[in-house]
Amino acid sequence: MSTDTILIGHGAGGMLSHKLVHELFLKHFKNKQLAGLSDATIVKTTSHTAFTTDSYVVDPIIFPGGDIGKLAVSGTVNDLLVSGALPQYLSAGFIIEEGLPMETLEQIVKSMAREAKHAGVEIVTGDTKVVKRGQCDKLFINTSGIGKGIENMEHLWKKPELKAGDKVLVSGYLGDHAITILAARNNITFEEEIVSDAAPLNNLILPLFENFGHSIRFMRDITRGGLATILNEICEHKNIGVELNESLLPVRNEVKGICEIFGYDPLYLANEGKVMMIVEQNAAEAVLEKMKESDLGRYCAMVGEITSSFPGKVRQLSVIGGSRIVDMLQGEMLPRIC
Repeated sequence: MSTDTILIGHGAGGMLSHKLVHELFLKHFKNKQLAGLSDATIVKTTSHTAFTTDSYVVDPIIFPGGDIGKLAVSGTVNDLLVSGALPQYLSAGFIIEEGLPMETLEQIVKSMAREAKHAGVEIVTGDTKVVKRGQCDKLFINTSGIGKGIENMEHLWKKPELKAGDKVLVSGYLGDHAITILAARNNITFEEEIVSDAAPLNNLILPLFENFGHSIRFMRDITRGGLATILNEICEHKNIGVELNESLLPVRNEVKGICEIFGYDPLYLANEGKVMMIVEQNAAEAVLEKMKESDLGRYCAMVGEITSSFPGKVRQLSVIGGSRIVDMLQGEMLPRIC
């Protein structure tokens, strides 16, 4: 491209916009639907189509283990998967600040293309807007996604039916993404590097659907608000509670250390490549073993269970034998993490 940085003219609809679309976005997002550059793309859907959208404003836009582009693709793909849908198509909308280096934008676009291919989805429509310096922070991305409802996972399309004794499983270490972003902002280094867990979860979740479909009663990716917020949402309108066991929660020692310094609780930290699921009691151990077959589930754990003893509450048993009520996250613990 003829310039090293984004100019206001790249969003004006003229020659610079044309070059940006053709020499960057079409170059990396190449597919037959996008090639037509129509106002809308025609795609094949089914009688049960999942549709979701999310916006990404993370700071910094490039961080250990990922970038805002990888985050945008992974987040939307995972939202479809945990809803019982096979991700198919994405849209991508870019709000770009004047002065963003073209090299940085291309790095992020290439990352999106790579993750989309990995997740088996196509980016079939999109938009770009350029704003003046100071009117946004480098780059914001919105992605929307369409997925095909998976027939044997119909129960995930509805409100969950949970029973006392059902087990709570998580797919790996909690808090890696949030602590990675915190460390990047504050120039904190670790003896053993922590990187973001951002990843599309197809390879972890789809085999579970195939082998344990109806035993999986509920599923959610653990993003903002962390595990505690999801579990509180489950309890909010139901005659059940959740009991967690602190000693079983998978948290890296480095993450625990940072939490102690900053006063954070790993239960509220965001992840971008982790899933929580509630599984029928008799299938829980087998589901764990299946999860471990994927690199994305290597450190999975059974961390608690559904109980009828204290409806509407999440209670955590501590490592020293006490207990506490875990409330929903109040306010924003760490802003702009996704």
